[in-house]
Amino acid sequence: MAATATLAPSSIESFRSILRGEVLEPSNPYYDATRVVWNGMIDRRPALIARCRNAADVVASVNFGREHRLAIAIRSGGHNVAGYAICDGGLMIDMSLMNGVRVAPDLDCAFVEGGATWADVDAATTPLDRATPGGLISATGVAGLTLSGGIGWLRGSHGLSVDNLLAADLVTADGRLIHADATQNPDLFWALRGGGGNFGVVTSFEFKLHPIEPELMLCGPAYPEERANEIIPLWRDFMQTAPDRLSGLAEFSTLPDDPSIPEHARGRRVLALAHVYDGPADEGERVVAPLRSFGEPLVDFSGRMPYRTIQSLYDGLFPKGRDRCYWKSTYLSRLDDEAIGEITVRMAKRPSEMTFASIWKFGGFVQRVAADETAFGDRSMPFMLSLDAIWPGADEDDANIGWVRSFWQDVQRYSTGRLYLNFPGHGEGADLVRDALGAEAYARLAKIKHRYDPDNLFRLNQNILPMH
Repeated sequence: MAATATLAPSSIESFRSILRGEVLEPSNPYYDATRVVWNGMIDRRPALIARCRNAADVVASVNFGREHRLAIAIRSGGHNVAGYAICDGGLMIDMSLMNGVRVAPDLDCAFVEGGATWADVDAATTPLDRATPGGLISATGVAGLTLSGGIGWLRGSHGLSVDNLLAADLVTADGRLIHADATQNPDLFWALRGGGGNFGVVTSFEFKLHPIEPELMLCGPAYPEERANEIIPLWRDFMQTAPDRLSGLAEFSTLPDDPSIPEHARGRRVLALAHVYDGPADEGERVVAPLRSFGEPLVDFSGRMPYRTIQSLYDGLFPKGRDRCYWKSTYLSRLDDEAIGEITVRMAKRPSEMTFASIWKFGGFVQRVAADETAFGDRSMPFMLSLDAIWPGADEDDANIGWVRSFWQDVQRYSTGRLYLNFPGHGEGADLVRDALGAEAYARLAKIKHRYDPDNLFRLNQNILPMH
């Protein structure tokens, strides 16, 4: 990997001259603001930042990075907790200026540029009463979330983000701009649906759109955390027969000491049953009524609101660059009383009141997709546990990271052995991707990686090593 000093000024100027966008060096006044990502633990300084405005800029950037033997980091939304969007001494390809969204006239699909966030997508689609499954935070980049799966509020009715991906354009390691869909480069299209950013820089996505009601029912009762051993089994059993249109999670958190929270609930640890019903709001209100009646909630955030509003409810909890984060996940094969007891005991010992942990329920459309249809792999897991440690200062790093790792290790006896690659810790572990996707899918992906990126140029990601 080259450092800034090894790049001749003439080379940088030549690169700058062919870009429609900008090339930022460390001396540029916008350099520091541009390199900031969401996880405050990540503080890296690339030699150059290429702020691309179109696919031609991406081609030029990939070629420049390859020819100068620079490590290449791809930034879409910069939300990945492991900080893959930024590197030290290499080239950061910043896609954030490529954030356009175009809806087809018949409203059945949307074309989304590679630097768009889910807020950009929702702003373009929901006024037309359409949506496609995204995540839970609207500031998240479309690319990073989609390429590793994409779990959100609409998963029961319409699946994951990858299940709604119809096609993609991307720039490969040798600087070609190519198209992938079910008939053109189908091996690559399969790999993009769960295999992460290993195969190129996606400049455009095409997503299937679905009708969305003007208002949806958000269910949000927050019960005292000390009742978790009682509430989680009730929630688990209810969700076994809940309609596909209802998707959600049971989430541990601490309510803020804020005037917007009733005084008796401020600073209390809670278990919230956060769900969205993808259908008429009055119908949804009837469906979620039992979840709001497991005794008296400390506070109930339930209400009718537009999908676009629901998508942004969590945004303020994850401000860009402020907090330090370590998020890790595992798919659960069971959620019996023993597993629930282990989870609640561990949660009681969390070192930070800023931390979240969620048990996500899977069912409906997600589980009807065959294991070999996408690189995301097997869908049979009934639940996922995500541990989202968040804390304010570096002096608390060891306590919080250690808590997550210990917790994660101890619940492996309830796990399928797989994990969600958008919650990968900090990307540590030689077998991270193989464990996440399964050995068979990984072997297939490694061969596709060899075809499109034999030298592993795109390695700052949940990396798959090329294999013949």
